[in-house]
Amino acid sequence: MSQIPTHIAIIMDGNGRWAQDKGLPRVDGHRKGIETVEDITMACRELGVKFLTLYAFSDENWERPIEEINALMNLLVEFLHKKKQKLIDNRVKFTTIGDIDRLPGFVRSAIDDVKEATLSCDGMTLLVALSYGARTEICRAVERAVKAGKKTFSPEILESFLDTHGIPDPDLLIRTSGEERVSNFLLWQIAYSEFYFTKKLWPDFTRADLETAIEEFGRRERRFGKTSGQL
Repeated sequence: MSQIPTHIAIIMDGNGRWAQDKGLPRVDGHRKGIETVEDITMACRELGVKFLTLYAFSDENWERPIEEINALMNLLVEFLHKKKQKLIDNRVKFTTIGDIDRLPGFVRSAIDDVKEATLSCDGMTLLVALSYGARTEICRAVERAVKAGKKTFSPEILESFLDTHGIPDPDLLIRTSGEERVSNFLLWQIAYSEFYFTKKLWPDFTRADLETAIEEFGRRERRFGKTSGQL
């Protein structure tokens, strides 16, 4: 791999279908998906990726059956409790984007605990998008800017009020499961990202699949509006 993206964003899709294909409850797909989160996070850390953003729970996911939502929240807390020390040992800083205030109190407490514990970690940053939607993020950014007294706007001003302020935009966006849409994820930030779609369901996504995506990324010419001759 000749070029490692600084920032990779992943839409982790296919947990439910993975479970359905195996005749298992949907929660088993989410549990297997959590294992993939750990594997891919560690693979990114070892490969030298500096930022990894995972789309874990969207604004729209609140419309799912309450039993599934509760299972997802419990799995998240279980992951945070069990893997906090591993994140620290691997110098992975954990943070979140999204409307975290909508999450149950016990989930927010677990998030705050791991955020504080990994605050000084400088090997890689893991951002988990929870209760997240790009459109509402942009609305929040505008509200923050207005409260800060901004009268006029520029891309630089609005970026400074986004959930991801201070984080470079994703170089590579990966979506699993064969779907080819962005589903209200980082709409502002992926303006110049390279997209990579795979039919692999998220629980089956491996380090080898990640490396294939990165290799494809390395073969692309990123011009950012310029001509090839200007690069």
